[in-house]
Amino acid sequence: MNLRELLLFGLVGWSALGVVGVTVSLRRQERGKAMHGLAWIVGVWVVYLSVLVGTSLKQPQRVVAMGEEQCFDTMCFAVTGMEDVPGFLIRDGSRLVRVSIRVRNRAQIGAQSEERIRAYLADAQGRRWEESTGVNGVRLTARVAAGDSVMSEPVFRVAGNATELELVFTHGWKQPGVLVIGDSDSLLHRQTVVKLER
Repeated sequence: MNLRELLLFGLVGWSALGVVGVTVSLRRQERGKAMHGLAWIVGVWVVYLSVLVGTSLKQPQRVVAMGEEQCFDTMCFAVTGMEDVPGFLIRDGSRLVRVSIRVRNRAQIGAQSEERIRAYLADAQGRRWEESTGVNGVRLTARVAAGDSVMSEPVFRVAGNATELELVFTHGWKQPGVLVIGDSDSLLHRQTVVKLER
């Protein structure tokens, strides 16, 4: 957990205490005190969200090279290669692309996994493709022993004319990182991308 995550959790804890205080004031029929407390809570959240959005809009997009690791706590992910899956003829002109990803647990003890991690491909036209189901072996969310690594090879069905493919790791919208200042998953932040090369 980093300082920015601690700031968010501290704000959430402070807000929860504030809501308790407002509730107590309302039960005591101290309406003025309750409204004052509520105004503070709303005001602090408005400032926090303004900083969050401002930071997201000002930060440039991070581009990661193939082979370079992206770490989320103790789990690290590095794209090591990509290839078209041979032998698949798809009538609509699309193609299957397999991406090789090394998943490493840098912890000293205990097997770990990044349970909410997922990946998608995007191209130069801004189109996006999710991982195909049923054709993958080791998943990105696999548990990995401390100090060990495994290879995951997700497969994506992309348009035949897709160019300049990029892979993005994300935890989605249903997680705290959406409200963490400077996180690649935070609100309106440009996603960190891996430029794929054959």
